[in-house]
Amino acid sequence: MERGSFFTLICFLLLVFSHLEFSQEAHVLAVGGLVSDGQTLVSALQTFELGFFSPGKSRNRYLGIWYKNSPEAVVWVANRNNPIADRNGILTVSDSGNLVLLNRTKSVVWSSNVSGTAKPPVAVARLLDTGNLVLKDNKSKPESYLWESFDSPSDTLLAGMKIGWNLKTGEERYLTSWRSVDDPSPGNFTYRLDITGLPQLVIGRGLKKMYRTGPWNGIGFGAVPAVPDLVFKPTVISNENEIYYTFKTVGDTINMRLRLNQSGYLQRLLSDRGSDRWGVLYSVPFDQCGSYGFCGANSVCSTRRPDTCKCIQGFIPESQWSTNCVRESSLDCQKGEGFLRLVGVKVPDLSKLYSNENLNPEQCAAECLKNCSCTAYANLSVSDGHTSCLMWFGDLVDISEVSEVYRGEDVFIRLPSSSLVLPGDSSTRNRLTVIILVSIISGLIILGLVVFIIWRKSRKRDQSLYLTRLEGGKDESEVPLFDLSSIEIATDNFSFRNLIGKGGFGPVYKGNLPTGQEIAVKRLSKDSGQGVEQFTNEVVLIAKLQHRNLVGLLGCCIQGEERMLIYEYMPNKSLDCLIFDHKRRAQLSWKNRFDIVLGIARGLLYLHQDSKLQIIHRDLKVSNILLGSNYIPKISDFGLARIIGGNDEETTTSRVVGTYGYMAPEYAVDGTFSVKSDVFSFGVVLLEIVSGKRNRGYNHPDHRNNLLGHAWLLWNEDRALELMDTVLEESCVKSEVLRFIHVGLLCVQESPEDRPPMSSVLVKLTNEEATLPPPKQPGFFIQREPGDSFSAIRTTTMLTENEVTISVLEAR
Repeated sequence: MERGSFFTLICFLLLVFSHLEFSQEAHVLAVGGLVSDGQTLVSALQTFELGFFSPGKSRNRYLGIWYKNSPEAVVWVANRNNPIADRNGILTVSDSGNLVLLNRTKSVVWSSNVSGTAKPPVAVARLLDTGNLVLKDNKSKPESYLWESFDSPSDTLLAGMKIGWNLKTGEERYLTSWRSVDDPSPGNFTYRLDITGLPQLVIGRGLKKMYRTGPWNGIGFGAVPAVPDLVFKPTVISNENEIYYTFKTVGDTINMRLRLNQSGYLQRLLSDRGSDRWGVLYSVPFDQCGSYGFCGANSVCSTRRPDTCKCIQGFIPESQWSTNCVRESSLDCQKGEGFLRLVGVKVPDLSKLYSNENLNPEQCAAECLKNCSCTAYANLSVSDGHTSCLMWFGDLVDISEVSEVYRGEDVFIRLPSSSLVLPGDSSTRNRLTVIILVSIISGLIILGLVVFIIWRKSRKRDQSLYLTRLEGGKDESEVPLFDLSSIEIATDNFSFRNLIGKGGFGPVYKGNLPTGQEIAVKRLSKDSGQGVEQFTNEVVLIAKLQHRNLVGLLGCCIQGEERMLIYEYMPNKSLDCLIFDHKRRAQLSWKNRFDIVLGIARGLLYLHQDSKLQIIHRDLKVSNILLGSNYIPKISDFGLARIIGGNDEETTTSRVVGTYGYMAPEYAVDGTFSVKSDVFSFGVVLLEIVSGKRNRGYNHPDHRNNLLGHAWLLWNEDRALELMDTVLEESCVKSEVLRFIHVGLLCVQESPEDRPPMSSVLVKLTNEEATLPPPKQPGFFIQREPGDSFSAIRTTTMLTENEVTISVLEAR
């Protein structure tokens, strides 16, 4: 062998043996070994992987740990503040026994920075199946580490990790959100263990609290979903050395992580072991009452009431502009005082608190009465039959009602005797009040039934007369009548192969008349939630409306029990069949969607302003937009529409009808509707057309908002274009997309007064020079549907392909 070849072989063998330890144990990195960009360490059971990655759209490189089956689920980042600009990063164990991250110039970007580490070749780094990257001395005990990643959390808490305080050194471990999906550097939000009084967990933004749990009671935190111990067990450990929160999963069939996202939401996520799909067990803040101090001081927040914020009994609003409440009468220790009991609530914040574990409920109440500064008390069960007496001083902040699935406590509010109703003095009066109320309610029910029966008989008589006129062909609407036999022939006796859709009214069939004209036959189902009223309403309205963007009614069929509407046939079906279909949505280019939006807007403007009758549709949604040839949109389904007088700005109904996800808030909650209700629905439709996503049932990994809330968040972060359907990237005009999103957000603003009329909407959509005001927060910002489903916990979101019109009856 030549001398040069022999030397080359020796160098190659030395290179192989220098990396032998790394190749033998893929989860171990020894002194001198390295992980370069493109290589990874994988934990022994293939659960976690360590390597280099680029988050989102960023080109920077970071060293991180993620679930091997879910590379997008990054749980730890080393160089959060010092990204590497290229793919020349290297992780190695230095000669001093430290883990170091080097860039192209071999400069240290990040280090475990442990002083007095072991001498080589003893120090090694291991990636454990818990997700913990550890640096250890092989001669020491198995769980004795020189350094571990669990001591430096990023935005994720894994089972076995701790957040809390080292009481000897004053060191605190806590989660910090990413700055954005593209930037893992520390963001605006933190998640920490607050040890003022009893421990509680707090999401903060700087020094400002954004959300908090209730206090730890030995089993769990208050006002947090009471998840069965069969899933995971939370724990707070408190001793002379440290106080911290941790959790462990039960069994080995699931993965669980607690993640603080860049928007300040905390999500507990679950996945079947080995799966790449994650479900949201719960997310906080769950609603507006979860936002810290949403209702101000001395007030109780509840999403179950129309008035979300309500002063505690004995308190009144501080002013008409303030959310704070103040005492109606001052406390006076000398004149006798008592307590008002709030049942099952999230207890007030613990910032001004006294705690004593040795007092029972009676002693706790007596102790509070002794101190004239005590404003409230509670007696918490903290484990093993022990209780803890909590007493508050000063204003009571962040109280909210909680549902049965959350852990609530009873809080006793101190009030002067003038603000209390003593049970002994009121028993007779209470019984009398109950008797009077029962009598009044019973009488009203009987009277209501009588009136209802008379009204129904009258209404049926009127409908029968009207249908008789239609059958005779003498109604002023002059709607052509088709006989049943001709419709049966046209639809091949309502053959299943001619079935083209089904909605709240009933099935819809395609048919062919003897003349060759194609028709769509809408057949009223006997089991339909709609009835003769909606049928006659649609006949009268559509017969009198003529517009290019309204569906054309060719006639109707009334024979025996059959009620059918015959429309012009729309070859491209309804809009939802395209934009919500993963494959077919690509058929609609930006130009198509632009024209569809304008067509819908013109049709609504005609209904609201230009027709002889001013009409509110009340059920505008994508499934009620039919597409003719060349995708010309036509508004259909006028069964729920209402004619209003030209001067009627608002009308109130006791029968709320429509489809969830499209109804305006003032209509869904109060039954008040106007042309601005249709504007809200139009805004939802517009944002759905731009995004290709449904508002109802929309899911996002970073928050629990619906599509409207997601669009609002993106708009405020100057990232509105991210809402656009990805299939439009090549065909879109970005300025038009941004203008459409802007107009959509203006249409879905919470207050009807803030929404523009359709005349203004059309101008804003078509005129690039039009000045658009900034939108305000949309109505129905929070979507409360649970997330995905998984085997450990079944949390199912009920969605249907064909949305069904609902009818909610409410007494008013």
